[in-house]
Amino acid sequence: MESKFKTIICDAEAVVARDPATQSKFQAFLLSSGLHAVICYRFCHWLWCKNWRLTARFLSQVVRFLTGIEIHPAARVGKGFFIDHGMGVVIGETSEIGDNVTIYHGVTLGGTTVFDATGKIVQKRHPTLKNNVIVGAGAKILGPITVGNNVKIGANAVILHDVADNMTVVGVPGHIVDKSKSRPEAFSAYGACALDKDPIECQLKWLEKEIAKIKKSEN
Repeated sequence: MESKFKTIICDAEAVVARDPATQSKFQAFLLSSGLHAVICYRFCHWLWCKNWRLTARFLSQVVRFLTGIEIHPAARVGKGFFIDHGMGVVIGETSEIGDNVTIYHGVTLGGTTVFDATGKIVQKRHPTLKNNVIVGAGAKILGPITVGNNVKIGANAVILHDVADNMTVVGVPGHIVDKSKSRPEAFSAYGACALDKDPIECQLKWLEKEIAKIKKSEN
């Protein structure tokens, strides 16, 4: 139980460190609906592991009703987990989340049905997020894919394939952006950095310039 208590304290410290609106752990415990959901998840996960699965599912649904955050009690979540704002977050049954991960409102870690070579359904249906991942608001990460360490996923991105370590991904479907050499190393809220360049956006701007040149030469 002591380790569980330390994990919860670490979760509260994560709220203070990554949410400018929260000045103390007391405020985090009192006001952070994301922290409330995470604490309740940890209790439900303990019940799930003790084979009190119906009770765990029932309590997780109560928490969903109260906070708008749905975390399946079978999911595995590391320490320092922070859900900012939280409303509409869905974390599926076989999801795995590493340490110091940040998720914003509207994020879905969703499952897809996958078959192996023999035609049997693979049990792992949901994503794995490694350490220090930031997932922006409204992003959807679908299927048994792996999102590497220190990855940042922009708001409303849809991720369908594995993402290597230290990448920033945006768009639908998700694609990797070109990181600025002067990118700050500090925590990036919503996984966004104004200095990063989207290669697709750059290509569209280049095409616009080429079209303008062609039109000008025709006149």
